[in-house]
Amino acid sequence: MSDIALERMPELALDWHKAGRGAVMATVVETWGSAPRAVGSQMVVSGAGEMEGSVSGGCVEGAVVLEAMELVGSGAAKLLEFGVSDDEAFAVGLACGGRIRVLVEPVGGSLPVALLEDLVAARSARRQVAYVADLEGGARRLAGFADHPDRFRMDRSGVEEDGRTFVHVHNPPLRMLIVGAVHIAQALVPIARIAGHDVSVIDPRPAFGAAARFPGVDIVEDWPDEALAALGLDARTAVVTLTHDPKLDDPAIRATLASDVYYLGCLGSSRTHAKRVARLEEAGFTQDQIARIHAPVGLDIGARGPGEIAVSVLAQITQRLRRG
Repeated sequence: MSDIALERMPELALDWHKAGRGAVMATVVETWGSAPRAVGSQMVVSGAGEMEGSVSGGCVEGAVVLEAMELVGSGAAKLLEFGVSDDEAFAVGLACGGRIRVLVEPVGGSLPVALLEDLVAARSARRQVAYVADLEGGARRLAGFADHPDRFRMDRSGVEEDGRTFVHVHNPPLRMLIVGAVHIAQALVPIARIAGHDVSVIDPRPAFGAAARFPGVDIVEDWPDEALAALGLDARTAVVTLTHDPKLDDPAIRATLASDVYYLGCLGSSRTHAKRVARLEEAGFTQDQIARIHAPVGLDIGARGPGEIAVSVLAQITQRLRRG
């Protein structure tokens, strides 16, 4: 099972259904104890028993596949519950066992094709969307951030307090766009990746954005505002400007303030930021817009040097992401 497949279960289910192979989606909806896989983990099963993804790290996949194959072409969903023994849990790297509930839904039955198509389209467009299922009935729908802000903010799928409504959050992957291929960026890129961000570095100066300085990193050599427009700015994107040069930072800041990114941080002292604010006011930006800027960038942890500054920046980004 490939990592790509694990991340693209809705897309795979839709492809298999349209290819006439049959498709059933299995989703972990609840866990207790040391369950091997988190709520929201998914697996797709075809009519021939092919499978991609995982709902248990291997403990109960076989049983889920058999149940799923029986549902191919049918209309009804099925809610399964499994206990994971201590021995099984230990085999997949856990100290003790637990229990999981898995919702098994045939595409074209309890999981309508049109709804799955809408879900796939939203994911492709990097829109925040949730799949909402009534575990005791047939109701299925999609919801947005405003319906479940805390769940989206925390990337937390789960069953609501009513005990029957399952909300499966589909957040776009986190992105960090760094303007300025400077020393701090060299430190920030690897820890941002570890924290789950797709990272691009923007700098029109070839000497700064050389591949030798950022091996394996997506380097965009366009002017910052043009680069940001091409990459796209949305509610799952953080922008950090590090050049300390208004000619490069200001175009990026203006472009970002016109978007709904969740974080904008700018390197520079309080005095530098005061001059930046004056330029933005002169350009027509309001106080509320300017107040979105985190400057000086990063949490005040007394950071010294590129590595510590990078840690403070990532900490502030995480705080903004999770606490709102």
